[in-house]
Amino acid sequence: MITIGQLAGYAGVSVKTVRVYHAKGLLPEPGRDASGYRRYGAQDAIDLIKIRALAEAGVPLSRIRELRAADEEEFGRALRAVDDDLTARIRELRATQARLRRLAAGDLSPLPDEVTAHLAELSGWGFTPRWVELQRDLWILVFATHPDHAITLFHDQARTLADPEPRQLFLDYDRAHDLDPDDPRVDDLAGRIARAHRERYGPAGPPGPTDSEIPALIQGTVNASSPAWRRLDTLIRARLGLPSS
Repeated sequence: MITIGQLAGYAGVSVKTVRVYHAKGLLPEPGRDASGYRRYGAQDAIDLIKIRALAEAGVPLSRIRELRAADEEEFGRALRAVDDDLTARIRELRATQARLRRLAAGDLSPLPDEVTAHLAELSGWGFTPRWVELQRDLWILVFATHPDHAITLFHDQARTLADPEPRQLFLDYDRAHDLDPDDPRVDDLAGRIARAHRERYGPAGPPGPTDSEIPALIQGTVNASSPAWRRLDTLIRARLGLPSS
């Protein structure tokens, strides 16, 4: 007969772990001898090694007791279920690892790959780094607040920018950032954007949720970065008959 410390040493676990197994009902706790010590036999060591093997294989403690009482068929079926759970966890951990590596590389954008690729393409079309960064932040907000609509909104804008004519309007909008608000080019651009908006969407307006405060919040963020952009928004709304932001 051996002590709990010797048992733990033979099985390669800590005494605390043995006591946890006792508390969970996985390993019967023997009575005390005349000296007040609990003594363990060979079968206890064998049982403990089997429990340790299952635990190290990823089997939850809550299921080990059930598995040790199962027949061969039930045991195999239960282990396959545990294997499936572990596979799913590994997949999730790999996705988390990929996100961590992107964060370590300085990519703080929790955006779909197609959005990230689109943002990278903006620079090649002539958009300023300021505009690309602003678009990145705004899409992060949209995808976080409206995940059900965000991809539809993104595809709509991506199709628009793929067309050189409307893309030029966005480029002009980008370059208007540093104009004086009273520059005639701001008025001209507002008229062109309003006409293009009516031609593309008609009275229904662009796709997306109609009861959300997010579009106004986004436009407010854009307007706050440039007095010219703020006046441009005011003029566009006036031409489209929309309430002021």
